[in-house]
Amino acid sequence: MEEKEKQERREDIFSQAIRAGKRTYFFDVKATRTDQYYLTITESKRRFDAEQGKFFYEKHKIFLYQEDFEKFSNGFETAIKFIQTGEKPAEEEVPESKDVTTDESSADVSFEDL
Repeated sequence: MEEKEKQERREDIFSQAIRAGKRTYFFDVKATRTDQYYLTITESKRRFDAEQGKFFYEKHKIFLYQEDFEKFSNGFETAIKFIQTGEKPAEEEVPESKDVTTDESSADVSFEDL
């Protein structure tokens, strides 16, 4: 029981809800078993199911891990700046990926071997 309580405390580190018209956005900071923080962003929309005559919530969720925060933040800010100003950012050079060549000494591996 003590382990379950510890796990529940670890999962709910911080939460922020933003109501925006028909949608609600939730920003939830959680922790892995190794106490690494990550962010979940949830979009929730209230919908009506005509067949059942009931309301339900449609949810879409994104998991964002700490190692990706800076890249995500930069991309987010760039997209918002474009929407606000119409200015496209300067193209960044993407390094070419190296072609992986196989030589004859490499062994063939099939999924059955794994």
